Amino acid sequence: MSYTLIQLALDGYVATLTLHRPEKRNAISDHMMDELHGALDEIEGSTTRVVILTGAGPVFCAGMDLAYLRDASEQSIEEVRHDARKIARLFNRINSFPKPMVAAVQGAALAGGCGLATLCDFTLAEPNTQFGYPEVRVGFIPAIISSFVMRQIGEKRARELLLSGRPVAAEEARALGLVTEVVPAGKLMARARELADTLATMSPTALSRTKRLLLKMQEASLERDIALGVEASAEMRGTADFREGVAAFLEKRQPVWTGH
Repeated sequence: MSYTLIQLALDGYVATLTLHRPEKRNAISDHMMDELHGALDEIEGSTTRVVILTGAGPVFCAGMDLAYLRDASEQSIEEVRHDARKIARLFNRINSFPKPMVAAVQGAALAGGCGLATLCDFTLAEPNTQFGYPEVRVGFIPAIISSFVMRQIGEKRARELLLSGRPVAAEEARALGLVTEVVPAGKLMARARELADTLATMSPTALSRTKRLLLKMQEASLERDIALGVEASAEMRGTADFREGVAAFLEKRQPVWTGH
């Protein structure tokens, strides 16, 4: 399968999946989501045992493409729900992928990009990397990712991050539990490959069944929470504050909130 917004390289038992839209800071579009699903299908059907997920250029992923979200704001409520479910499906696919996934994160991983990075089984980051969920700052809500964040770092810390939208440096992200390891600058991909090679020496059956067990322990409540997030995301996209926030960001001006 050929890809335009991602790159897939298979090397022995390790697959490297690269978000490849550097001119847009690897922002997630509808087409990129389709390609990611296609690549994950290809990986799942191959002899690959471990996946490295990274981004091309100086930034891992800046989140959802706001121009795409702006266009989607004119959709019907059912179309918006369908779109939100598509985002949820991608996050859930990363979280539940049967083969171990290692995120190699540089520059920034924000909003949906932070979701992609932290839903991997291992998240490696360079010291200058910033993480965060800044959705509230553009009139949106971190609806779908919030259920995963609460499970990773606890409710009180999740509230602080999701309500403030503030950026989090790599070392703090590690202390919170969003990052597994902070890697010296220039050593990121080498360390990711070293970890992937180590995992590839282990029983693939044992690894996949361990992941399946961990997921089963939270399956019912997570499905409920994702459904709540999808509905909240769809409802928020119908508000004036969402339309104003996205427009202000794209026009590089301060938003004027109306509370509607």
